[in-house]
Amino acid sequence: MKEIYTLINKAKLEKRIEELAKQIEKDYDGKEVVLIGILKGSIMFMTQLAKNIKNDVLLDFMDVSSYEGTESTGKIKINKDIRDSIEGKDVIIVEDIIDTGRTLTYLLEYLKQKNPNSIKIATMLSKPSRRVVELAVEYVGFSIEDKFVVGYGLDYNEKYRNLPYIGYIE
Repeated sequence: MKEIYTLINKAKLEKRIEELAKQIEKDYDGKEVVLIGILKGSIMFMTQLAKNIKNDVLLDFMDVSSYEGTESTGKIKINKDIRDSIEGKDVIIVEDIIDTGRTLTYLLEYLKQKNPNSIKIATMLSKPSRRVVELAVEYVGFSIEDKFVVGYGLDYNEKYRNLPYIGYIE
């Protein structure tokens, strides 16, 4: 097992997610919102976010990849698309972490073709120093430096997703 150092503890993480949920409630003032989680990393964040939003919330998921092994191919592949129509709906893409921004830029354009009323992005973590594509992210949990992070849905070879905090491996 690798040594994992705490970056964001459970209490701080949950408090920030509650704040984001309240902001979403305010921004969508009683409207229904569709959360589209990007598998697998967003599951913990999206679940906690949804539990704290008082509006009607619909959940859907997408599974996308841009990697073969450890190398980015630069091509985005949709392995699982959303199940329900988002036409005329208010959508929030829920991501665990935004790194370069390429995948999210692709997903934004892809989902816009499905004619939602609005589409925004919520991410638990953002690494602005790694961004290669300009991207408007409306709801950011934490901006972090360029560390390899695990926990709360984030993995290292599919391990450590179940940690109740965000840690990093050196």
